[in-house]
Amino acid sequence: MLTGIKAAIIGGDARQLEVIRKLAALNASLYLVGFDQLDHGFTGATKMDLDDLPLGELDALILPVNGSGPDGEIDTIFSNKKIKFTEEILQKTKPSCTVFSGITNPYLTKCTSNANKKHIKLFERDDVAIYNAIPTVEGTIMMVIQHTDFTIHQSNIMVLGFGRVGFSVARTFANLGANVSVGARRSEHIARITEMGFKPFYLDQLENEVESIDVCINTIPAPIITSNVISKMPSHTLIIDLASKPGGTDFRFAEKRGIKALLAPGLPGIVAPKTAGKIIANVLTQLLMDESN
Repeated sequence: MLTGIKAAIIGGDARQLEVIRKLAALNASLYLVGFDQLDHGFTGATKMDLDDLPLGELDALILPVNGSGPDGEIDTIFSNKKIKFTEEILQKTKPSCTVFSGITNPYLTKCTSNANKKHIKLFERDDVAIYNAIPTVEGTIMMVIQHTDFTIHQSNIMVLGFGRVGFSVARTFANLGANVSVGARRSEHIARITEMGFKPFYLDQLENEVESIDVCINTIPAPIITSNVISKMPSHTLIIDLASKPGGTDFRFAEKRGIKALLAPGLPGIVAPKTAGKIIANVLTQLLMDESN
């Protein structure tokens, strides 16, 4: 149980509803900021404005999956009010208050560091990332079907990156009958790609590998699909960029070339918010229990 734990949930999307539901069921005291348009009521949860938070009593500040914008702006789909997260807010919380988000950015990292607050990035955890790969893959399949006029079966699918998401994407598309090639930097990844029966290549050879692909799926959060790469792709190629904003694709050049390129971070929250929310809620609950002991 989380009796006695006081937490503020600030903004977010439908995934946060599962977090609220789980924490409330475990008897935590919750303060909801950015949920004024949410009709659903939760026992033990109180809606309020950011300025009214009892900051000095909080054990946890739970931010949206993306943390904040580059200037501290907080995304929320349940309010039209502008919410800005600042270092001053953190300075007013008690020393043991922990900040939770999915990912971070330079602004948020600076705020938590200057305020000397513990910041847990949930998506850096292997368990969360692996669980999240499931709805990410399903969403990617949905996008490929929606935006192409050919079957996945026997199509040429390229996956860039062989981390937790890239691994799952490559395996699933291969299971659907696609011809899958995978680009990676590390030799051990090349070995694993080969062992799994995919076509491996090193990323520095990317320009030479794209001439016959139908779909390119990027998982690398760095400029990887450059104008030089795009210029060598067939005109019908679909690019799906799963990396966090701004992605790893030169979207402007892709549009100029007439190639459809879609930035699709946060797919779990779009295609399966309930499942994605439960993943976050389960891990967050365990972390709060561990910290309260």
